[in-house]
Amino acid sequence: MNDPTPAAPPGDPDAISRVFARCFRGRDGERALAFLRRLTVERCLPATAKAEELRDAEGQRRLVKLIETLVQRGNEDE
Repeated sequence: MNDPTPAAPPGDPDAISRVFARCFRGRDGERALAFLRRLTVERCLPATAKAEELRDAEGQRRLVKLIETLVQRGNEDE
């Protein structure tokens, strides 16, 4: 599965992007995304981190990046 975009309703592939854009719109939405980014993307694990911890952190980062991508796409559509 190379495309990280979740399935969208037939006939409107950008619908889910607009939903995410609305959810994270405004100051509160920006703060929520910044918080998620700090917890995941900007987090550094120690050199002693176990493989399980690294995989877990990478999954979290991927999810936050997906949310950010959907928000960006949704904002471009509106």
